[in-house]
Amino acid sequence: MVRENKMQGAMPAAPEPLKPILTAHLFPKLEGRLLELLRSLGADDWEKQTIAPKWKVKDVAAHLLDGHLRKLSICRDDYAPEAASINSPAELVALINRLNREGVSVYRRLSPEVLIALMEVASRQSSEYHASLDPFARARFTVSWAGEEESANWFDTAREFTERWHHQQQIRLAVDKPGIMTREFYHPVLDCFLRALPFTYRAVAAGPGSLAQFNIAGECGGSWYLYRDGESWKLIGSPAGEKVAETTIPQEIAWRIFTKGMEREAARPQVEVRGDGQIGLHILGMVGIVG
Repeated sequence: MVRENKMQGAMPAAPEPLKPILTAHLFPKLEGRLLELLRSLGADDWEKQTIAPKWKVKDVAAHLLDGHLRKLSICRDDYAPEAASINSPAELVALINRLNREGVSVYRRLSPEVLIALMEVASRQSSEYHASLDPFARARFTVSWAGEEESANWFDTAREFTERWHHQQQIRLAVDKPGIMTREFYHPVLDCFLRALPFTYRAVAAGPGSLAQFNIAGECGGSWYLYRDGESWKLIGSPAGEKVAETTIPQEIAWRIFTKGMEREAARPQVEVRGDGQIGLHILGMVGIVG
């Protein structure tokens, strides 16, 4: 629901930057949960539909395996079988979608037993790779959905963590086996997704010093603050300026909104906004994936 009312200004404070999101140490735990999940699936479970319209459970598992192997090949082994010339965001999306389709097509042909065995090897090597990186060095790939032209390894690793988490969550939702919507795993995912706020709001006008607050309601969530600094928005670590909007999203649907797993109009009745509704609801168009 949306309630339009005048917001009270927050106490003046110097804007504080956000801290890096360090997730490399969580990969072995999250991947261990995935392997346990896949080993527990029955024959019928592999063909159950997920919230990704074109993917069943086995397709999502195939995509996860493909993602590990491609990332290791390109980033760890510096191996690229084809040179891709990317000149626009649309070309990047088209490339990623094509590679995803090809990977799923290949790996869904495998038996569950073979797929799981390969996933175990790929997961271990992927975890070791991300743990080996200097988190503050320049990443091979930028986090494009956050509008970055250059990213640090910690951000690219956190982005990879969101991929591993949300696809595993798609499988769990399809087969009704919860287990990873915990603060340890889900809060870093939310924190990473919400780093896209300044890019998402780049064309949204507001007066200098305006503050938009975004709450993810639930034990895994928290509050994020978007501050209008001159002509641009920036995320800050604590509230500052004049609050013009406050948005609250239940944690159960937040990840779905940011990964194209839920339409804006379906999400809106569950989202509460105080203050400027145009500013507060603009987050429903935010996307934390490529493709």
